[in-house]
Amino acid sequence: MTSALGDKIRRLRKKQGLTLDKLAELTDSSKSYIWELENKNPPRPSAEKITKIAEKLGTTIEFLMDEGEDVAEEDAADANFYRKYQKMDPVTKGKIRKMVKLWGENE
Repeated sequence: MTSALGDKIRRLRKKQGLTLDKLAELTDSSKSYIWELENKNPPRPSAEKITKIAEKLGTTIEFLMDEGEDVAEEDAADANFYRKYQKMDPVTKGKIRKMVKLWGENE
């Protein structure tokens, strides 16, 4: 029986078309480490690695670590986007706000 963490990592990885090798490469992990997270129960992720995995999968640590369904996948993706947005420079933020405003005008 796999864990909720393993199921979420596998589902998001496959949704993005990533192999175990590719996710391992993107997160400075080994293929066996990613496999163990997906298949061992209980998994033993390090905080550093789970942070990188969440970032590369476009989600949050909270979503991955949540054992239930308290954190929705879409909400976690939005939270991840907003965290990246907060780190952007003011010029880039301004461009994004203009794009969102234009989308809203077309509805």
